[in-house]
Amino acid sequence: YFSITIRHKIMTCMKHEAYSPVILKILQNWVPRVSHYFDKEHYTYVGHQIIIQESIEHFGAVVWPGALALSQYLESNQEQFNLKDKKVLEIGAGTGLVSIVACILGAYVTATDLPEVLENLSYNISRNTQNLNMHKPEVRKLVWGEDLNEDFPVSTYHYDFILATDVVYHHAALDSLLATMVYFCRPGTVLLWANKFRFSTDYEFLEKLCNIFHTTILAEFPESDVKLLKQWDAQ
Repeated sequence: YFSITIRHKIMTCMKHEAYSPVILKILQNWVPRVSHYFDKEHYTYVGHQIIIQESIEHFGAVVWPGALALSQYLESNQEQFNLKDKKVLEIGAGTGLVSIVACILGAYVTATDLPEVLENLSYNISRNTQNLNMHKPEVRKLVWGEDLNEDFPVSTYHYDFILATDVVYHHAALDSLLATMVYFCRPGTVLLWANKFRFSTDYEFLEKLCNIFHTTILAEFPESDVKLLKQWDAQ
């Protein structure tokens, strides 16, 4: 009942946007290679093999379903979301898979996460982009809600796309995450957010975003409980 109520509110806040999400399945396009301390998984997106090192020490150093869903969608919808020469910020970049895909697609990418995740994130991004004839990606610390104007002043930083995957789950930083999304999503910026929806707090967060931004659901991945949303400030 709760999700039905939220779905109705989402449709209401979409205003004139057509509610017609594509129903998709996350493709099994990787082969896991496991060691005692790290997993290295091999993916193929946009004709490139991507090798991702995962760490068992941090939630942010594991590839979650939302990252697979958004990577797949960006690969398959390059005309709708042309990232070439666009400025892209990923928040909660984790292993860096989505940022790597965005880089391959030609974007100027800034991948951000917590300090304890940056070493593995930097390793993955460097390893997978160093031989590409693309814009060199940047890896930066970003603690949600903290020092935003000091580290990313409005006068200097404006992004065409904000990417986020599986950043909403049962944690205490949801208000800070919301503030961070609002800070970076200025007029002309598109937020692409893919998330596995499990808890009532996930839907409550989505409702808060719907009250701030225009929202449409681009795709749903029912087998993984993942929704991919587009949100933007039309002011």
